[in-house]
Amino acid sequence: MPEMRVRRSKKEDKNTITWRNGPELGMGVRMGSLTHPSQHHWPLARTWTLMLLLVTCLLYWARMAMPICAVTMATEFRWSKTQSGVVLGSFFWGYCFTQVLGGYASDRIGGERVLLLSTSAWAAMTAITPALANLGSQPLVTMTLARFLMGVLQGVHYPSLTSICAQRVVEGERGFLTSALGCGCYLGMLLVGWIGSLMLEWYGWKSVFYGAGLLSGIWAYSIWRFLLQGPLFSLELLCSNCVAQTRPLNTKWMNLFKHPCVWAMGFAHLCFNSSYFCLMSWLPTFFKETFPQAKGWVFNVIPWLVAIPSSLFGGSVSDYLIKNGFAVVVVRKSMQFCAMGIGSVFIFLLSKTDSFFTAMICVSTAVGLSTFNNSGVGVNVHDLAPSCAGALFGVMNTCAAFTGLLVVYISGYLIEVTGSWTAVFSLLFWINILGFVTFLVFGKAQRVDQDHQSHVTNS
Repeated sequence: MPEMRVRRSKKEDKNTITWRNGPELGMGVRMGSLTHPSQHHWPLARTWTLMLLLVTCLLYWARMAMPICAVTMATEFRWSKTQSGVVLGSFFWGYCFTQVLGGYASDRIGGERVLLLSTSAWAAMTAITPALANLGSQPLVTMTLARFLMGVLQGVHYPSLTSICAQRVVEGERGFLTSALGCGCYLGMLLVGWIGSLMLEWYGWKSVFYGAGLLSGIWAYSIWRFLLQGPLFSLELLCSNCVAQTRPLNTKWMNLFKHPCVWAMGFAHLCFNSSYFCLMSWLPTFFKETFPQAKGWVFNVIPWLVAIPSSLFGGSVSDYLIKNGFAVVVVRKSMQFCAMGIGSVFIFLLSKTDSFFTAMICVSTAVGLSTFNNSGVGVNVHDLAPSCAGALFGVMNTCAAFTGLLVVYISGYLIEVTGSWTAVFSLLFWINILGFVTFLVFGKAQRVDQDHQSHVTNS
């Protein structure tokens, strides 16, 4: 398979993407028919990067549509706080079910196919949610089921992205791409908080779902019509062991987990995501209780505005260092030090300030530094096991989701018992430090999914 390399002149942007191109990816033509492929390389890589960023943004719009409209829907359908919690919480249980399956399927048939299928499904589910709410006499049941299915369908998104990056992008440029795609999360949060809130106020809660479903459907059609070539899905594809240029190896999972670096990566991922999920869950409550006069849009928007350029900066620095000869493992650990080491210090300082301005600086800095994880542990799975990166990331993300809920519960208990936020932020600080130290000591950045095959070949 040809490798599509995006080259740049001195005046061009330093951040380029090297995209390994398979036969199913194309700009309306098959790669075999390109007589001058260099003329198509730049728009192909940039177009796919933009489309993956866009779908991540739409994913969060669709995901957050229910929380944004929860108060209005609860009033209309007369839900209690407990019933509203059941509806909102059902998403998580569905989300955990398909992480590993989505990653495995992406490694076998291609992450772009899985992403297209899942996006088409959750776009349709989002669009018909208002109709389901009025179906029958039990909107609580239908909305809980719809929310659960949304979790099932969206659970494959990040494992699919991980598989795509591992198989399509070369080592020295994965940091920037992963960081750029991470911005889709922050953009989605901003869009649903801004445009979604306006649509809710002007046109009612149903419009928020219609808007997300329509735009996501347009995205899926555009990918199918203009970018994706070859059959969307077939048993032959599923049974094949070849995806583009990187062939999924017959990876023995027990051999994979014999490597301490795999456990270190998974543990650091678990610690980071658990503390991050807990921080995001409790921050609004912290600001409302500590600074009751503060405007909600300030502490709900500013950290995400900081996160976008911070994420791009971290990815750029990561790729720049690797391209200029720095060891990949050194770069990964340096990025993780910023995310979990320095970032946790600012989390701890939150409990030591009584100034809203200082608290905003601490939160914005912590959130901004946390985006460096996209160039650290977040991309380390590509380094260690690109042949099964999607499935391995799915395992890691499933564990992180469960432990995230556990940490949120423990934090709530600490707040009730101590009546202070110091215990919560101290807990998050030590979780981050423990995860980073483990990754610092045992983390590596060379492939471990070929060890058993290399042994067979050498013998």
